[in-house]
Amino acid sequence: MSPAAERLKNFAWSAGSFLLIFVAWDLAVRLLRIPAYLLPPPLTVFWAIVEHWRTLGIHTLWTTGTILAGFIAAALVAIPLAMVIVVSPTLGRLIYPPMVATQAIPKIALAPLFIVWFGFGLMPKVAVAFLIAFFPIVIDTIVGLRNIEPGMIQLARSMGAPPHRVFLKLRLPNALPMIFGGLKVASALAVVGALTGEFVGSDKGLGYILLQASGNLNTSLLFATLVILSLVAMVFFYAVELVERILIPWHVSQRAHPS
Repeated sequence: MSPAAERLKNFAWSAGSFLLIFVAWDLAVRLLRIPAYLLPPPLTVFWAIVEHWRTLGIHTLWTTGTILAGFIAAALVAIPLAMVIVVSPTLGRLIYPPMVATQAIPKIALAPLFIVWFGFGLMPKVAVAFLIAFFPIVIDTIVGLRNIEPGMIQLARSMGAPPHRVFLKLRLPNALPMIFGGLKVASALAVVGALTGEFVGSDKGLGYILLQASGNLNTSLLFATLVILSLVAMVFFYAVELVERILIPWHVSQRAHPS
């Protein structure tokens, strides 16, 4: 099967799975006679998107910018920090335990503090998205950098390779699949972080729309916003996956790619 036919087949399977979900959703609403204010049918949600497309579009751009900023900041800090922890055991013993301990703090509890520190602008939302997306990237990067056969390291050293070359030519390429695994998890968590920040204090973004729709009992707009959020999360996830396929086409997960 050609690559184009394979991509078309995968797209058809994905579209079919979403179609089944919407059909099951519509049947459940009709057969169980669920009131629209509790669970609107898919067609009502679709028309809510059409009716409020301008408002949803503006707030989607705001939330997308917050997610992107938090995700990029998390990647730029987490990956170098993981490298430091792996390369320097002494610094790793100093940094790793406090980093793990801070993850036990609920991020929703930190969001009001960020508002006190940074005000009601973009920074508190980016900070919450950063904190939630940071941990899976740093942990997966550490695991990936450590997950290498000792024999490969010994062989490279016996051939006179300096430590920095061993790291760049062996450890880092070997860790890339794990790094991208962490990035894909973080891409979804960054959406959660941005929404958490918008719930606490914001007059913009899809989190703000969710609060307004919930307060007004506008369930169709609430579900429309959730659909938009799901699409945004999917775009981020598959964007990371596309970069992964470009950078590590040699990895087994890409040679037998399911999506």
